[in-house]
Amino acid sequence: MVIGWKHGFKSGGETILKSSAERLINKVEPLGAMTLGRVQSVGRGALFFLQGLFQILVLPIQFSKILEHTWFIGTKSMVVIVLTGIFTGMVLGLQGYYTLVRFGSEGMLGSAVALTLIRELGPVLTAIMVTARAGSAMAAEIGVMRISEQIDALETMDINPVRYLFSPRIVAAVISFPLLTALFDVIGIFGGYITGSLLLGINPGIYIYRVKESVLMADITGGFIKSLVFSLVVTTVCCNRGFFTHLHSTGGFGAKGVSHSTTTAVVHSCVLILVFDYIITYLLL
Repeated sequence: MVIGWKHGFKSGGETILKSSAERLINKVEPLGAMTLGRVQSVGRGALFFLQGLFQILVLPIQFSKILEHTWFIGTKSMVVIVLTGIFTGMVLGLQGYYTLVRFGSEGMLGSAVALTLIRELGPVLTAIMVTARAGSAMAAEIGVMRISEQIDALETMDINPVRYLFSPRIVAAVISFPLLTALFDVIGIFGGYITGSLLLGINPGIYIYRVKESVLMADITGGFIKSLVFSLVVTTVCCNRGFFTHLHSTGGFGAKGVSHSTTTAVVHSCVLILVFDYIITYLLL
């Protein structure tokens, strides 16, 4: 009887331990699956990016596609960049004036506006605005091509879909982002001039002089480096999300999947813009 009780106690203990282990595994398993999925997604994106860069060098060069995407990413984003730049500069001029006037340094407003725009706000806000306008469109367009099996049709016709859809967009973004950033900077400095000199009475000559004296070539170069990195980040993330919308999306293989991929592409691009902005700033300082 004692032996039977001990055997039953042992069996019951093993059952409890087994059920506890199973519960623990059931809780940890989703975390492991999510981690593996994230690693796989990052690897897939890296290979996608490298393949896209390689396909740029494959002849013949797709000049017509590059011009088409440069028009879409660059030229059609100019209105948004001009509006955002001028009001950003005007706000910087207003805030900067009432901050500097406390220390009797309102004459330094030109330096404050120019350096803030050229070093930081110009590249970052330009990239975010282009992501919102052109990046979302890229993700949605390629996502629709994926769910409508147009990408499969390209592969059937022996046309490399990465070369056809992604590589021209990389070149177009690399051309467009620095030019749009330069436009944003110039318009923003002019917006600061409107607020500081025309509305608040700072001497226009002092404002322009401070801009010329404070801005160095290293500041301009740093802003352009950021814009080039942002162009690669935005194009890669948005095109990758659209291209693999059937794998990334939790919204299903259809309209919901495309909308989810588009939203995710914009969010991830904006977050990565800020992350890379910090990294590049740290390396350049």
